[in-house]
Amino acid sequence: MSHTSMIRLRMSAHDAHYGGNLVDGARILQLFGDVATELLIRQDGDEGLFAGYESVEFLAPVFAGDYIEATGQIVKLGNSSRKMTFEARKVIVPRTDLSDSAADVLPEPVVVCRAVGTCVVPKDKQRNKA
Repeated sequence: MSHTSMIRLRMSAHDAHYGGNLVDGARILQLFGDVATELLIRQDGDEGLFAGYESVEFLAPVFAGDYIEATGQIVKLGNSSRKMTFEARKVIVPRTDLSDSAADVLPEPVVVCRAVGTCVVPKDKQRNKA
């Protein structure tokens, strides 16, 4: 149960949903879904299904141009359920106040979202027996 996964990507202008280039929180949850899929493939050899979130906390805004790292870890295995924790951190920010192409690597990542969720892989789909 030591599987972890991480995705890093830049939020684009297409991801911006609100004024001021603010990215919709649902985009971060989509990243968590991708992380969960990788975790399930590593654990069970199957993509499984996301059953639901136990908790979601949006902690800081995300804007177009920000680089986000989304990580996840399986913390509990049931017969077919897999409880996971997720965290998304902002690691690079654009500096349009300096120039159109300036950006800074943050000295400390900013946690933008945390969540706990459960995914399910039916027994007949589990190929990796740990």
